Amino acid sequence: MAFFRSVSYPATESVLTGEHVTLRAPAPQDFAAWSSLREESRGFLKPWEPKWPADDLSKASYRRRLRRYSREMREDRSYPFFVFRRGDGELLGGATLSNLRRGVSQCATLGYWMGAPHAGKGYMSEAVRLLMPFAFVRLRLHRVEAACLPRNRASITLLEKVGFRREGYARRYLCIDGQWEDHILYARLADDPEPPTYKAGMQSVFDTGTGLPEKETL
Repeated sequence: MAFFRSVSYPATESVLTGEHVTLRAPAPQDFAAWSSLREESRGFLKPWEPKWPADDLSKASYRRRLRRYSREMREDRSYPFFVFRRGDGELLGGATLSNLRRGVSQCATLGYWMGAPHAGKGYMSEAVRLLMPFAFVRLRLHRVEAACLPRNRASITLLEKVGFRREGYARRYLCIDGQWEDHILYARLADDPEPPTYKAGMQSVFDTGTGLPEKETL
């Protein structure tokens, strides 16, 4: 793993632990699992993501990705997480709070992806649930936004299940797989009520000591 020696990454990072998944920041040792899962899921993911660069799954590209993550975390602009299955530690996907705006906004954008073998099993719903107290308590955000393609029924169902509310429709909002696409806009506010389906389960994030370390340890 010598090619990672020049990467400066935070020595400590947040770990969010739920019933079935654990979230933590991407690290050098995750490269093999990440590149393998992304390659295996290429056809599944490409219709929902920006166009992949030709070298997207290379070691050099991953190293640049880690450097960008490290810089954006230090600058309080983005907080990326990989999603792992508890028990065997298998990488399942990723979720990111990006484009943080402070000042009068106190807002971030939620994005996520799930590997094809693990889709439809509830893992990402739990991951997003874990991210909400991180966003609203740890980062002290007021609002988390998300957007999805109108034909992406799985993403629509996920967002509404975890308490996001539909707020609008944006024409040709994001360039997805090389095409400008319309998106449905969602948001969740810090004082929105928690969905009853997971309100009780979130208590473990605060009780176990594995969920939300003090802000200065990030």
